[in-house]
Amino acid sequence: MTRRDMLLAALVATMWGFNFVVIDWGMDGIPPLFFVAVRFAVVALAVVVVPRPLGSWKTVVGVGLFMSLGQFALLYTSIALGLQPGIAALLLQAQVVLTILVAALALRERPTRLQAAGVLLGTVGLGVVAVGRGGDAPALAVVLCLLAALSWAIGNVVARRAGPVAPARRFGALSLTVWSSLVVPLPALGLSALIEGPSAIAAGIAAFGWRPALSTLYTAGLCTLVGYAIFNGLLARNRSASVVPWVLLAPVVAMASAALLLGQVPNPWETVGGAVLVAGVLVANAPGRRGKARRGRGGAPGVEATGGAGGAEAAVGAGGSSSAVEAAGPRAR
Repeated sequence: MTRRDMLLAALVATMWGFNFVVIDWGMDGIPPLFFVAVRFAVVALAVVVVPRPLGSWKTVVGVGLFMSLGQFALLYTSIALGLQPGIAALLLQAQVVLTILVAALALRERPTRLQAAGVLLGTVGLGVVAVGRGGDAPALAVVLCLLAALSWAIGNVVARRAGPVAPARRFGALSLTVWSSLVVPLPALGLSALIEGPSAIAAGIAAFGWRPALSTLYTAGLCTLVGYAIFNGLLARNRSASVVPWVLLAPVVAMASAALLLGQVPNPWETVGGAVLVAGVLVANAPGRRGKARRGRGGAPGVEATGGAGGAEAAVGAGGSSSAVEAAGPRAR
């Protein structure tokens, strides 16, 4: 990677990491499921200029349901219940471990030794975070965030099972991201009405001032649309193994910004557990023999990077090797 590309990769990771703090900041007084509906309604506006990905609607809907609706409905709810943004960004890293496990069960894909070691490390790290979580991290919020990671992982495997989805011209994974966002607003609004209640939605609309609006513009416009545009360019010019590890800066940025701006400093257990979890992600994404053989044939190593609409903000390395998403085509990963 050139110095310019490394700076761009760091910039995208910083935007995606800071995104968690922006969500928490903008959601004050807004029902989380309603906030998700608003976010993806804004992302969906881009279908006017971004062409549809060249794949089946089944894949587009599956990605929208799991990577976008399921992941972010659970994530926003966990933050609304009191989970610190930095810890949320960290726990979402579990999607890498969970993608490998789900792929092993659903696709009969046997993990490599490095992936198995990464799963073990990641599980230990999650256990340390769960056992040593601070009093400000309710157990239900932690569980919901892990379920968000599981939803993302299922979405990865749905896309993997469908096979490659060709990107629309130069738009890469952004086309799948934008078009799958069409699936989210109405179901999210329906869930909001069912779970949060019409009165909460009415109150949310009344409270929707400049802070929620700015938060939505940041998450939908800057992080999803601009962030993906930059990231696709990086993946087009460099191997995914050179680009994806940069995104592991995202939870670091999320935790640092939460500490500086919100005074939410992780306790030692959360710090150690998070470090072990990130180590597991790195090990699971490390190219083994399969990855080396793939590079020898001119292909990119098996670290896929599509994610849902904005799902890559947590860490775009959406799974290791063959267990991850290949929905963005051969180079947009």
